[in-house]
Amino acid sequence: MSAPVTVALATLGCRLNQVESQEIGALLEGRGFRVVEPGAPAQVYVINTCTVTGRADFSDRQLIRRIARENPEAYLVVTGCYAQTDPEAAAAIAGVDLVVGNQEKYRLPELLGSLTKRARPAVAVGDIGAAREVPIVPFARMAGRSRAFVKIQDGCQHRCAFCIVPAARGRSRSQEAKVVLDQVRALAAAGHLDVTLTGVDIGHYGRDLYPRTTLAALLRELAEVEGLRWLRLSSVLPSYFTPELVDAVTTLPVMAPHLHLPLQSGSDRVLRLMRRPYHTGMYRALVDRLAAAVPGLGLGADVIVGHPGETEEDFEATMRFVEALPFSSLHVFSYSDRKGTEAARRPGHVTGPAIRERSRRLRRLGAEKSLAFRRGLVGRRRDAVVLDARDRRTGLLAGLTDNYVEVLFDGPDTLGRRVVPLTITEARADRTHGRLEEIGA
Repeated sequence: MSAPVTVALATLGCRLNQVESQEIGALLEGRGFRVVEPGAPAQVYVINTCTVTGRADFSDRQLIRRIARENPEAYLVVTGCYAQTDPEAAAAIAGVDLVVGNQEKYRLPELLGSLTKRARPAVAVGDIGAAREVPIVPFARMAGRSRAFVKIQDGCQHRCAFCIVPAARGRSRSQEAKVVLDQVRALAAAGHLDVTLTGVDIGHYGRDLYPRTTLAALLRELAEVEGLRWLRLSSVLPSYFTPELVDAVTTLPVMAPHLHLPLQSGSDRVLRLMRRPYHTGMYRALVDRLAAAVPGLGLGADVIVGHPGETEEDFEATMRFVEALPFSSLHVFSYSDRKGTEAARRPGHVTGPAIRERSRRLRRLGAEKSLAFRRGLVGRRRDAVVLDARDRRTGLLAGLTDNYVEVLFDGPDTLGRRVVPLTITEARADRTHGRLEEIGA
């Protein structure tokens, strides 16, 4: 009997990509392949790519070339969003054998075929806009992770001016609630106490199902899953926060006190240019309501700097808006043209030096907001799920608090994946320290 073919998976980009790489691994293992750790010798390398920014494309190409150089005999597969939106560019990279689209990646066992390296790569990329279902491959656990992620939705109905994601992911489509429930139950039973629901536009969840349902209704069903300590949402547009969803995230005990609300700009003029479905007044009112209802709420946001048409006055409005709200973390993206988007065709592009300077200022403000939030926790006790790996710099254990702060503390390896009480003792610019309290006290 021949030994199973070995496969390594390398993943770039968002949480959704991480979930889908886990699914691909489970799918391949179910068909007799053996999945090995990235970096280990493998007969097949699958690279799951991202294309949300120009920098993401650069990282994709860099990783593909490195893996091809270090594994010249391996059969090299490129999939994910870069493969979907620019298959010709992916196929043109030396060493690539197969380019697979976002729907087709679930056919990898059959597409891998004879593993014969070709002079010209094979390309299997279909029309993602025609996709109507969310493929899901059940997996019992997320290898090497304390926390788990479950895909509940894919695609997006919005057409924001700057965004290539609809071209990479197609229209919004939801997973059946029963499938999501079964997956969360399996992960909780396997010891994953902290589960994040992820997708592209999860606030749209259920609107395409029959009978129609909502994200709030799904949360109420998931709140009954035995063994689940915390449930989180990856990112939800503020325009989706109906009274029912606000009630669910603020009153269900299983909901972790942490939310990520994409902002993109603090200027209403720029939000209109971006074609975002909300304005700053709506955003501020929602944050005020959530913060009042959830003590210690961790609040993250994305901001794009340098969108075409953004003036210095618009940027200063964003700085003031971010300063005024209780953000605990900020993800700052420098605008880059995405092929085929409305923004890429517009006049009024901001110069590179101006984008870099604005990004630097906003990142500095984000760091100040993060430090202020974490300093506000010093002396307070928060429960945290213990992460798998010790901190490389200090050798200490790391725990992620309910409100999404990573805290370093001294403790035994036997605490891995448990939820433990920590008292926050120190907040520095680059890390937060805590003290382990008596468990059960």
